[in-house]
Amino acid sequence: MKTQQTIGFADLAASRRKVKEEFFNQINQILDWKPIEKLINSHYQKGESVTGRPSYEGIVLFKMTLLQTWYGLSDYQVEEQVNDRISFSRFVGISMDGSVPDNSVISRFRTVLTEAKVYDKLLVLINKQLESHGILVRTGAIVDASITDTPRRPRGKKEYEAVEDRKETDCEEKPSLQEKIKPHVDKDARWVKKAGKLRFGFKQHTAVDRNGLVLGVVTTSANESDMNHLEDVLDKIELSEKAWVKADKGYKSKDNDEVLEKKKLRNHIMFKATKSKALSKREIQFNKGVSRLRYKVERTFGSTNRWFGAGIARYVGINKMHTQHLMQAIAYNLYCSPGIVMSCCRN
Repeated sequence: MKTQQTIGFADLAASRRKVKEEFFNQINQILDWKPIEKLINSHYQKGESVTGRPSYEGIVLFKMTLLQTWYGLSDYQVEEQVNDRISFSRFVGISMDGSVPDNSVISRFRTVLTEAKVYDKLLVLINKQLESHGILVRTGAIVDASITDTPRRPRGKKEYEAVEDRKETDCEEKPSLQEKIKPHVDKDARWVKKAGKLRFGFKQHTAVDRNGLVLGVVTTSANESDMNHLEDVLDKIELSEKAWVKADKGYKSKDNDEVLEKKKLRNHIMFKATKSKALSKREIQFNKGVSRLRYKVERTFGSTNRWFGAGIARYVGINKMHTQHLMQAIAYNLYCSPGIVMSCCRN
């Protein structure tokens, strides 16, 4: 269904005001919203809300969640900002005298798309458009992982409850004890020790291109080893044969070497010294070469943390946290795209 964007009297009056909309205009020039709208509409049907009022187009709600990610807004805040800011309302396609979706509509939209696993498909679809413009390049991938802390961590002393085992015989089984999960704790998050500090949350295993744009994301609990998820990340992205894969020495293992060989990808995982074997001069030089490009994935993590508050969990549960990671990836790729276009033009 094609989105109808109506312009009311308030829009005509507001058009005389000078509003800085360059970024939104650049995004609209880079993206063709029609295939994105088609994908969303295949999973999110527009009809009537539970109150009987007309619902909103999925593309409008998706653009609101983009604004939400770019500007670090809650569901309540993005509703207010689209009501108050002309540039925001124009970007999402709502007339200034039209009604704005409330926070509950945005939350339900996110839940529907999360349950249908649409956000992975949206990242792939948007990345293909960026690739067609020469913004995203698939000559290789840099892989690393980053922790997202959740404030819903355990506090105070552990509590236990008795759980009675099922009786499979006539003999009575003694009840066993298991830790009681407190209501405020995210049951999908886990503890991990990083740089000597205990952290509780999730981990995003991420692959980026040579510009640092995100190609794919896998979300796990924070205690999952980076080494064990290289293949999962590579399965999310499309790399041609002989493309390179760069990663730090934490990913070095026989299994990962075999994964890259099976996928016919060039192995640029840094070498790791052992107690019995020091690195050769060639291996040290190789590691330096990988480091010269590998920092770009760390720059991506640092930028999303600074710009979008990506290091803190906004939602509860691993599925919605995967949605958060994917929306941050989409927002980051689009945020960087105009600058990459301008850089290419200058060259």
